[in-house]
Amino acid sequence: MVIALGLASGAQAHFQELIPDTDIVTQATGRQLGLQLQFTHPMSGGPVMAMDTPRQFGVLTVSGKQDLMSQLTANTGSAPQSFMANYTIKGPGDLVFYLEPAPYWEPAEGLMIVHYTKTVVPAFGGKENWQAEVGFPVEITPLTRPYGLWAGNLFTGIVKQEGEPVPFAEVEVEWRNDGSLDVPNDVYATQVVRADANGVFSYAMPRAGWWGFSALLEAPGSMTNPEGKQVPVESGALIWVHAREMD
Repeated sequence: MVIALGLASGAQAHFQELIPDTDIVTQATGRQLGLQLQFTHPMSGGPVMAMDTPRQFGVLTVSGKQDLMSQLTANTGSAPQSFMANYTIKGPGDLVFYLEPAPYWEPAEGLMIVHYTKTVVPAFGGKENWQAEVGFPVEITPLTRPYGLWAGNLFTGIVKQEGEPVPFAEVEVEWRNDGSLDVPNDVYATQVVRADANGVFSYAMPRAGWWGFSALLEAPGSMTNPEGKQVPVESGALIWVHAREMD
């Protein structure tokens, strides 16, 4: 059964980040791509929450999935812990990087959080694979190509749970603040849009940079928290999209 989450959202929204060091791979950028994985509040610039070893990390291409868990390196020098990875691009095409983090206990909300996250990076042109689905329990399928976008472009996607659209799903949107913007009030930190009856949502990105789209749904069943109690699970479908200024 598809269930829209009725849990609270607000200025301190959690977002799992999966950010490459370039949004488009070209001959100039080279074949090496770095990715940063951290769990944080992007618009507020933190704090960063500690990540345990992810359950899944990989890339989906036209050839299928490739497990990249062996490429993960913990940023042990940072507190709390985050991860990084380096990937060598083998050929042209769209690269759908995906991440299932370890469940995170949030005592303030009384639930476990699992944010299924993906980021699409095009490499050297080639075949388009940007609508490919990872097969997560919850997932955002883009209807707008999620790269090569200008600030002000409208990004549109479908929220799905178990492969089916989620009517009227709530989607939180945050810009990954690079320190250049002071948020005038907490209500501006997390933008909120609601999908239509077919699970389709849209948002116009007003500024260049990375934008996170997060649909928060209630997972079936429960998980055991660190105190040994059964608690609800927030199952988030996330996608990161980059926009550039037209200058």
